[in-house]
Formats: sequence, C-alpha cells, structure tokens
Amino acid sequence: MIISHIILKNWRNFRSVDIPLGRRVFLVGPNASGKSNLLDALRFLRDIAKSEGGGLQKAVSDRGGISKIRCLAARRDPQVEIEVHLTENYGQEPIWKYAVGIKQESRGHRQPYLLYERVWEGDTLILDRPDEQDKKDSLRLIQTHLEQINANVQFREIARFFESIYYLHLVPQLLRHPETFTGPTSKEDPFGRSFMERVIKTPEKTRKSRLRKIETALQFAVPQLKQLTDTKDERGVPHLEAVYEHWRPKAGKQDEEEFSDGTLRLISFLWSLLEGDSLLLMEEPELSLHTGIIRRLPGMIWRIQNKKKRQVIMSTHSTELLSDRGIGGEEVMLLTPDVEGTRVEPASSIAELRALLEDGLSIGEVAIPRTEPREIKQLSLFDES
Repeated sequence: MIISHIILKNWRNFRSVDIPLGRRVFLVGPNASGKSNLLDALRFLRDIAKSEGGGLQKAVSDRGGISKIRCLAARRDPQVEIEVHLTENYGQEPIWKYAVGIKQESRGHRQPYLLYERVWEGDTLILDRPDEQDKKDSLRLIQTHLEQINANVQFREIARFFESIYYLHLVPQLLRHPETFTGPTSKEDPFGRSFMERVIKTPEKTRKSRLRKIETALQFAVPQLKQLTDTKDERGVPHLEAVYEHWRPKAGKQDEEEFSDGTLRLISFLWSLLEGDSLLLMEEPELSLHTGIIRRLPGMIWRIQNKKKRQVIMSTHSTELLSDRGIGGEEVMLLTPDVEGTRVEPASSIAELRALLEDGLSIGEVAIPRTEPREIKQLSLFDES
C-alpha cells in the first residue's frame, strides 16, 4: 500500500495541509519550513501503532506533549488532526482512510485524549469514536483503537502498514562509534547507531545478495573500491569491510570506521531501498555525496521502488537531485513558510512553475530558487562587528 493523501490540521509548522502523495515524493523548502515535521506526522502514526512501546500517550510524550506538536498559529484552535488515505497504487481510490484528532486536558494531568478516531473501508465508515462505550468511560479516550489488538481487528491492515514505516537519517559518526553515545538505542534506530546490527541480523542469503548489489553500485561511485563484505571482529562485533586497490600487489582492506561519510551514507541509502517494501522516509539523501552521484539517485530510487512497489518520501535541498528530467512537478511538494503556518503545494499546481517546466527547465531549476529566503544576499555582509 501507499499513502495517497495526507491532511493535517495544526500539526507543528502546518495550520492546514491537504495534499496528494505519489509513489515518489520530494519535499522542498527553506530551512525550518517543516520538511522534517511533515515526515514526522507519518512517524507519529507509526509510533501510535507500534506493538511494543507504542501508543498515543507515548507518541505524544516523546515529542514533548501536545503543546510542542500543536501549530503556533493555531491560536484558539487547540486540537491536532491527522488523516491519511491508503491505496494500492497511485491514482486509485482509497481502500482505507484513517483519521485521528487529539487534544490536551484543560486541567489535571493534562493528558492528550481523543477528540475523534475514524476509519473508513472504502467509503464505508467502520469506526467512529467517541462511541457509546467511550461516553460511559471517558478514560478509554486516552488510547486509540489503532494501538489495541483486541480493538483493531477490522482494520489491522492499517496498523501493520503504519508500524512498518521505516525512517533513516544516518549519522556516520554514530555508526562508526556507537559506544561513545550514551543512552538507550531506539528500536527504530533512525540515525544508524545500530545499522551494522541491522545488516548482520538479516538472513545470510538475503544479506549477501544485497551487499553484492551495493558493491556493484559502489564500484561505479567510489574510486578503487573492489569488494564489499560483512565480517565480525574477535569480539563478535559486526563490520562492513571493503577492498581498495592501490600500488601494492594485494589490495588494502578498510572497514566502516575508515569509510568516508559519503560512502557510509550511500551504503545506508542503498540498503534502505533494498530492505523491505514498506513506506521509506528519508532526510536529505544527498548529504556528503558528489554531485555526479546525487544526480543519479532519483533514477536508482525509481528502478528499485518499481520492482518492490514501495513508496519513498524524502526531503532535499539539492538542485542536482532534482535535475533528473524524469521527476514530475506533481512529485515535488513545495513548502512555503507564512505567518499563518507553512503552506504545502505540489509544484505542478503553481502556474508559474508549471510554465517553466513546460519550457524545458528541470524541477530543480524552478523549485529550489523559489525556496531561498528573500534576504539571503544580506548573509554575505555578515561580520563580527
């Protein structure tokens, strides 16, 4: 399944969002416009649906409470609302719709509670809360039916889909030196602290197959890299190991501690694409990569996701990434900050941009300049006086 539509009300940067989503989506906007927060709306649904350590209360608490996720422009409108439509393929009618509205208690423990929770199968409403039981026992409203196995039997397919959403924004230093970062490791491991464990726990046949495919790509992208394998040191700690050709008769070996940031991020990017068929959320996959590689990422994503029929939603600041002529204006969501909250609209819905695309310009050439702050030229005049 894919998320074909998302509607947000008072979620973080966004007073109101109502946009279609395709199988491949690029989020483009200035710094602090809300690209990560838009992705987090989907992570929030995943965190509610998690079978272990999930639920509405935990998902809200992890984000600092309702006051931290409610849009500052909401003023007297206290509720936060998320609705998504699920379909098998882009352009088809939804097979499921899920909507949740939450609010904070005005006194007492200030717990978040449900204003409503609704589920549609096709056009048929099969869940509409608060129901009669909720009205008799208001404590039931601190939990969604989505998170309860005994209550979501009619729409468990939605819960499983949300729980499978995968987010990765690999931090190379965290992967190289996980022991230097204290604190518990999140099961989802969004920043790659346990990326090596994730790789090594993959069944051997699948793991070897993926590493061979990644090795083939790296041979074109990373000079002198010849071989990529997984291994364990004498303590049983997993590592990735590559062979680099040089002037010596026998090529030298390096592991992930010696890989460049770009190599590590490219490996994690390719692994994430090859792993599973669930919705994949990514932040700025172009970081640390050469522009020649960046230009080819959209094509790689398209080929792999078409085989797996999976959806990929990513944020980017890169003109090079969006220089691919195969990217349509409907695939790019333009985020524009405003005093009433960030607006989100497909690039193809903006007449000016649509005309430039029809004239032959790439989406990167027309969208990225539009995201520059108006007074950005003044930044060059900054000094310490």
